[in-house]
Amino acid sequence: MSAPKGTPEAVVNEPAPPEPTSRRLWGGRFGGRTSPLLEDLNRSLPVDRRLWREDIEGSRAWVQALLWAGVLDGDEAQRLDQGLVRVAARIGAGAAEGAEDEDIHSLVERLLYEEVGEVAGKLHTGRSRNDQVATDTRLWTLRAGARLTADLRGLQRTLIDRAAETVDLIMPAYTHLRRGQPIRVAHWLLSYFWAFERDLDRLRDALDRVAELPLGSGAIAGSAFPIDRTLLKELLGFQSISPNSIDAIGDRDWVCEVVFVAALIGSHLSRLAEDLIIFSTDEFGFVTLPEAFTTGSSLMPQKRNPDGLELARGKAARLVGDVAAALALLKGLPAGYQKDLQEDKSLLFGAVDALALVVPVTRDTVAGLVFNEDALARAVDDTAILATDLADALVRHGTPFREAHGAIGRLLRRAEDEGVPVHALPESVLQEIHPALPAVLGRPLTPERSVEARGLAGGTGRKAVLDQIDAARAALGRAVAAGSRASRHAPCPDP
Repeated sequence: MSAPKGTPEAVVNEPAPPEPTSRRLWGGRFGGRTSPLLEDLNRSLPVDRRLWREDIEGSRAWVQALLWAGVLDGDEAQRLDQGLVRVAARIGAGAAEGAEDEDIHSLVERLLYEEVGEVAGKLHTGRSRNDQVATDTRLWTLRAGARLTADLRGLQRTLIDRAAETVDLIMPAYTHLRRGQPIRVAHWLLSYFWAFERDLDRLRDALDRVAELPLGSGAIAGSAFPIDRTLLKELLGFQSISPNSIDAIGDRDWVCEVVFVAALIGSHLSRLAEDLIIFSTDEFGFVTLPEAFTTGSSLMPQKRNPDGLELARGKAARLVGDVAAALALLKGLPAGYQKDLQEDKSLLFGAVDALALVVPVTRDTVAGLVFNEDALARAVDDTAILATDLADALVRHGTPFREAHGAIGRLLRRAEDEGVPVHALPESVLQEIHPALPAVLGRPLTPERSVEARGLAGGTGRKAVLDQIDAARAALGRAVAAGSRASRHAPCPDP
């Protein structure tokens, strides 16, 4: 017996109203409405809406491929192409705001129906959301890679400029966060230039694999229509065509690679940030951070906190976690497309967004650093930091290095025990420690002499550092020239 009218059971047993087909690219096989709970879980438009430019671009290329395949006539192709241009203008003007469509592909198709009518139904011929989203995301990533490359090149340029300004400043180099040997400030700055240069090499290598066209792979088995994939490749600016349709729609290795590269960039930014945080403390006082990139305390009026640099460290932690998440997303999937892969874009977008914030802040922080020459000079005015040079001097007097190392260690220990500088120890004590010590200590050893003694390529001698600056500038020049010739995927802003 049916429940009385108006009871909850009656509501449940009534047939669900059909779901509006204007917001779905599927549904003919279904008789009822999808659960609102699943709709909320399944809906990706809030994330993938930023792919709208790439979705329009890929769809316009697909129109041309359908025209060449004989699926569309010239009038239909022109109407669809012009309609897609108008859809792009509408989305650019805010049509995605508040839209309830399932994803960016559904939104574009709905708006296209509004613009050109029933001919819009021909656009999806031979195409699946599986190869469509893979194409869109790869296109977006190529553009994001171009933006990130430009940002990192800007940071590198700043590091070179600051190195050229500080080539005559000397600072301690640290191992285990203990003073090791004197180096030039420029040498320290350039150490990060080369780290970011490796990052850019890795990014370029990863983007080469991103630039493989999946469009034409269909849902899993390829397209049943004679689509010219070479035409698509050329229209969209890809470098190659995917060789296997199953692999093409399920491949997200490139997402893992790009997220890993982002994490490594983040780690290098974090190390630079940590150096600057330490060097700018009152206890070190080597640098003063630009006020515009510090913040205050809500309680302590004197504070000037390095929040930008601290957030660089924090973002790096999240980026490292994203690498594990990207790998875990893939590791249990069978071949082909699975809905799990919808989560790839959150990881990819998040990694790129984090670096888009951190890199410019780091660049401008480095540009505004003020180096405290007095504090730097005091930090290297210490015989202990020249201990390796003293051992080297003994070696030049014919002492085996291991013996020299031990002798200088005993010398420093004796001075420490007696609470006097090394040069204040009596000659008899020096003779006792090692017969050549009086002669070695008779010639003043300075931080300037120490750095100049290390003039080999890659060292901290003045000429070596100037050569390194020239090499860095040359590397930057070659990269910029190559970048201007390499890719049609110029950076574009996100909505």
